[in-house]
Amino acid sequence: MESSVVSLHDRIATRLRQLRTDAGLSLDALAHKSGVSRSNISLIERGQSSPTAVVLDKLSSALGVSVASMFEASPAPAAPSPVARVADQPVWSDPASGYRRRNVSPPGVSPLQLVDVVFPAGQRVAFETSERDADIHQLVWMIDGSMEIAHGEQQWRLEAGDCLAMRLDAPVRFHNPGTRPARYLVALTGAKP
Repeated sequence: MESSVVSLHDRIATRLRQLRTDAGLSLDALAHKSGVSRSNISLIERGQSSPTAVVLDKLSSALGVSVASMFEASPAPAAPSPVARVADQPVWSDPASGYRRRNVSPPGVSPLQLVDVVFPAGQRVAFETSERDADIHQLVWMIDGSMEIAHGEQQWRLEAGDCLAMRLDAPVRFHNPGTRPARYLVALTGAKP
């Protein structure tokens, strides 16, 4: 189990470096394509900086992958397991908002990715990235609490049991207007492995 923040930072660092190299992008090229500074990318790749959710979204968008895939082990195992034990599922917290995400699905086995999210009361996160190299579709299924989610110009308030489908082709904003944490499951498909 990777329980320490340091090992997750190392995992993100290795994965980002691998994805950037596989895409044939220099630090400067990825900085230009993502809008994230070269120095910030370099710090993240060395495991010396904890990226926010917004930075991870910009980088993953520029690389044509989902944010969830930024937490996968790199390199991928030769024969990935169809089972992802809870103790082995990477958990990450956004240093800016405190929202916590746990990658539930086994990496490299299915084109579907599942992410369990706990979003603190009163917090907001805005993913302004809209252009992606991959056609990614996302479902958000509310498990507990409520969330206000905007996709482009449209906005919805989701309560427990509600499910929202959207294509990641416009800016997306998440807000928990409640007084307690909200929990939801995100299902993604269409991202490059």
